[in-house]
Amino acid sequence: MTEARAPAPAAASGLALELLVHGVGGTTPQAMLGDPRTVRVTGDAVAGIHRRAGDLDAEDRPGERREPVREAYVWSNLTSGDGSRALWLVLLPFMVINLAHWMRPTSEGRTTTTRAYGLLVRLIALTLTVLLTAAACEVALDLTAWQCAGTPACSAGKAWLGFMSAGRGGWWSPPGRRLALAAAVPAAVTGLLWLLSRRTWSAYETQPPARPDTDEDGHAPRRRPALHLPGFWYGRRIVARLRAAHTAAALLTVAAFLVQAASHHDGSPGGSPDLDALGRGLGAVLAAAALFVVHTVCRRGRSEDAPDHTADRLTAILPFTALGLLLVSAVYAAWDRPGWQSHGMLPGDRVFGLIALGQGALVLLLALAARRLHRAAPVERTPLGGLAGPAVATLACALGGVMTAGVAHRVADWLDGPATPGMGDGPIGGPPVLLTWQASVIPPLFSVLLLLLLVLAVRTVRLRKLLCRSVPDGYPDERHDQARTRAIAGSIARAGLTDATPWVLGTVAALTLLLGGGAVAGAWGTNDVPGRAAAGAPAAVEDAAQTAQALGSWCVGLGFVLLIAWGRRAYRDPAARRTVGILWDVGTFWPRAAHPFAPPCYAERAVPDLTWRMRTWTERTGGRLVISGHSQGSVLAAAAVWQLPAATRSRVALLTYGSPLERLYGRWFPAYFGPVKLAALHDDVHCWCNLWRLTDPIGGPVSLPGDGPGVAAVDRGPLKDPLAYGRTAEHPLPAGILGHSQYQSDPEFARTRAALLARLAAWMPVPSQGSAGRSSA
Repeated sequence: MTEARAPAPAAASGLALELLVHGVGGTTPQAMLGDPRTVRVTGDAVAGIHRRAGDLDAEDRPGERREPVREAYVWSNLTSGDGSRALWLVLLPFMVINLAHWMRPTSEGRTTTTRAYGLLVRLIALTLTVLLTAAACEVALDLTAWQCAGTPACSAGKAWLGFMSAGRGGWWSPPGRRLALAAAVPAAVTGLLWLLSRRTWSAYETQPPARPDTDEDGHAPRRRPALHLPGFWYGRRIVARLRAAHTAAALLTVAAFLVQAASHHDGSPGGSPDLDALGRGLGAVLAAAALFVVHTVCRRGRSEDAPDHTADRLTAILPFTALGLLLVSAVYAAWDRPGWQSHGMLPGDRVFGLIALGQGALVLLLALAARRLHRAAPVERTPLGGLAGPAVATLACALGGVMTAGVAHRVADWLDGPATPGMGDGPIGGPPVLLTWQASVIPPLFSVLLLLLLVLAVRTVRLRKLLCRSVPDGYPDERHDQARTRAIAGSIARAGLTDATPWVLGTVAALTLLLGGGAVAGAWGTNDVPGRAAAGAPAAVEDAAQTAQALGSWCVGLGFVLLIAWGRRAYRDPAARRTVGILWDVGTFWPRAAHPFAPPCYAERAVPDLTWRMRTWTERTGGRLVISGHSQGSVLAAAAVWQLPAATRSRVALLTYGSPLERLYGRWFPAYFGPVKLAALHDDVHCWCNLWRLTDPIGGPVSLPGDGPGVAAVDRGPLKDPLAYGRTAEHPLPAGILGHSQYQSDPEFARTRAALLARLAAWMPVPSQGSAGRSSA
């Protein structure tokens, strides 16, 4: 017990505050507070705290209330605000690889392996930047400037391409100048990503921590996750460093395409020896710069013990150095070379195979590191034996490959008219052979995925039949009918599909690695697309190869078109933008630790917002506070509670409902939300209750180690859903199956909230009017 100042009138009467935090998809403050008249009391249009208009002066008249004052923290605009959020769809692979960083197993006593895990994820993220930059170069430099502009049959009828067509003989007609001009496209894309990353940092992730760097209570800090550290939600230095490194890597990739094409001509018979020497020297400089970029990514990870306010000088020097090298490379490529003509594909098309092999090797090393960490400190229910992070990293690489192949095939199909890209029946050669092989493995991958989904569907039907026997037992006093029982049992069975996600992801990831390796081997072994490489084979093999190639090209093309269409719709339609926002709600909770071009971390704005509000309100009033989080809001609430000093936590209770804290976060992110970490949260907040339903596909129980006699259990549930089987006096109309929504409509919600406030009052006695107060710390 420590001395505290005399309480304000609010504390003297026991005024309490309920701070509501919504979940994925967002909602309105009017819906959260159940009142059309609400006022924003603090915050801005992006994220703010709202109250009922009648509660604005609640602290000035505490004796008039028996229920807690309710406030709503609305943060949905952080992920689904203006139309520019639709552009974030292009950043999907970057977001997924960032998730892999946070999925590492627990690291008790394995500091070196933990650092190796983070390093490997950052290197995979760097390869994704190089891959997508290479895709932009493939479209702009190879397909457009080198192949189409260099072929009169392709450039004819394309007025926008006529000024640099090889057939016109203009100043831009030589291949090197065409390539130098086209390099402006991937360079502009890189600049846009750099600007977007810098801008989103200023808008989302600049909130300072709300408490000192030390925690004054006596609990062992090792049990807590890194989320309680003051610098966890503020990583300016690492984001700036990675942004500089990835920007430089992208610009150097564009420069390498230019130098490779020009030096290939200079080193061939008839080339200029002086230009050949210059090209070799420039290539060596680019290689040295690339090694320095890799060193920059490897040298330092996140620092969370204190807010990382300072930025390195490197963050300003590195991108501009790479930009200078790109300009020099463009001048070198554009230099006059009589007799140079473009034919076939742009030299250096094997870069995609080297990237794929590098990604595969890094993923395998990541799997070894993850497995070693998991075996050293296994956590119950961790998916895939600790290999969730490598599986998700594989998914990120696959998404990058699909996007690369998709855009290359669609542009090639558009440029060569009715011909089939890569089959030799059009005016241009088409994209690199490997991209066609990668597209061709998509149909077998989809076939396996459909088979897995069929197995899940059969299991769900069987489980529903079993549940039909037990569902009526929950409603003993009501008449039962088969259709209603099947509906309830089906909701419970479908909710359980969430727990089957790990083995589906693991199977798909393993198959993706195998098929990706096979695509590289096929492309390099045959140097031809699958449909032509299988010529002369048995009819069944040849037909299968041609079918896979045709379907793969169609799949990646359709995926690319759907991505553009979805992005366009999300740009114009707020409802569609909220759907995209749900994806970001789940994927961008974590800070940008691996890829700086990933969508911004909304929690770096939301967690400080909530922490500041809880701390300032309790210090000003001396009252009690319940932070009430639904779904993803419960994760934000837990993260904010971890950031509170002990004196404030003694006045705060936590109420979670429909919460993925253990079911999703505890399993997939064991180093941060594992059982030991959640048990530490239970010890820290003293008063915590969790409501859950069997029909909820997202939320679930929070079973903690040590729950037993004499220990206050966290879970309250499963709640009955639906509340009534049929028509009753209390429910004259059929009650709906609520699943993940409307937890506050359950009577248990109000009872649990009242019990929490009562327990909090017993833990923190409310002093009488005018007396000096004491609060536990």
